[in-house]
Amino acid sequence: MRPYLLLALAALAATGDCLRGCFHFDDYSILANPAGRAWFLQTRPLTQLTFWLNYQAGATDPAGYHLVNLLLHVAVVCVLFQILLEYLPRETAFAASALFAIHPLQSEAVNYIFARSSLLGALFCLLCWRSWKGGHGWRSVAWFGCALLCKEECVTFTFVLVLLGPRLWKPIAAMLALAAVVGVHTVYATRAIAGSGAGFTAGISPLEYLANQGPVLIRYVRLFCVPWGFSVDPEIHNSLAIELLAWLAIALALVAFRKNRWLMAGTILLIPSSSIFPAADLAADRRTYLPMIAFCAAFATLVRRVPRLYLAPLGVLLIGLSIGRSEVWRTERSLWQEAHEQAPSKPRPTIQLARAVAPTEALEILRTAPATTDVLAERGRVYLDLGRPADALREFGRALALSPRDAHAVNNRGAALLALGQTAAARTDFERALSIDPTLPEAKQNLERVTAAAK
Repeated sequence: MRPYLLLALAALAATGDCLRGCFHFDDYSILANPAGRAWFLQTRPLTQLTFWLNYQAGATDPAGYHLVNLLLHVAVVCVLFQILLEYLPRETAFAASALFAIHPLQSEAVNYIFARSSLLGALFCLLCWRSWKGGHGWRSVAWFGCALLCKEECVTFTFVLVLLGPRLWKPIAAMLALAAVVGVHTVYATRAIAGSGAGFTAGISPLEYLANQGPVLIRYVRLFCVPWGFSVDPEIHNSLAIELLAWLAIALALVAFRKNRWLMAGTILLIPSSSIFPAADLAADRRTYLPMIAFCAAFATLVRRVPRLYLAPLGVLLIGLSIGRSEVWRTERSLWQEAHEQAPSKPRPTIQLARAVAPTEALEILRTAPATTDVLAERGRVYLDLGRPADALREFGRALALSPRDAHAVNNRGAALLALGQTAAARTDFERALSIDPTLPEAKQNLERVTAAAK
């Protein structure tokens, strides 16, 4: 019992500060319509169910959401230790689980409420693994199904079970069938769900995404070995030479360590997020959460002969770095300030930082950014907030010139025209925006408001 308590305390020490954090980015989508569609009709339904329960218990208080993430992380750490005891000496299993608990690379999955799918998926995968080791094949299939209902990127976990044994072929066939169904559903969902940011809506082709994943994987390895230079929205510097060198380095590493089953297992678990299935974000630290169960085991086996006296300072350092990561995640401003400083030319960190500060400061930040459609639209929004609709109209017009078929840009210009009292022109823009995208809620609301005012 004592090792479990120590591991729980280590996880709490490293990530417990997340309880002071706020909502970030996609977290707000959880709150957008909590009483709308039933959770079981949504993608990742079990994850959505936990968000719905959080809302019933604490509405919009982020502390409750963060508490669930934190407890899930502690549970994953403890179950991981229980499983690793079947494969590794007790001290090595403890070291691997402790590293998993306190490594700063885990901070994003714990601090980012929306990343709960990674925590839940990992927990159900580990429960699947535990049943598998006990010879309960069909119980493992049930746990694996739960994992897929939390996060579809768990699809390759079946191959990890085959790699680490035992091999129960009928349950494996059932898991592969479940994985295939989830894969088809995911491909469909990325086409059907607006703004999914993956698959057909990722804005990048599968081959381009795959080419970029070489440098991304090197970045993950670097952050594992040297946990410094994190960012919620990293800029991936790329070129053909960098891509080729990165993939060559990865290929050589896999050949050199091909007999290390832990490294192979971690690589298998990274495949769904780092292969030809594209996502709008080329890199996201939370994607390493499940693979870390294997990579931490691999590291622990490499240092198993190092005296604990030398490893203790490393543990204290990692806990300190993880606490620092939670401090960065505590506010919108600190999170996006870091991302903006590391990638000043990327539009999204600039826009998100502008939304986290006062309007006058936001304008100064946005003036330094490249004049993309999104940046110009954000400038227009800030001018509207400042009561300067003429300036907003200018910026929205520039954005529309860059993207004439962008429904958001057309709607934004209509909002500026409405603020200037040009109701007829505003109505025309709202109608045009809906002709481009009939589902755009902002345009629907604006048109309804104009129609109601005219009666």
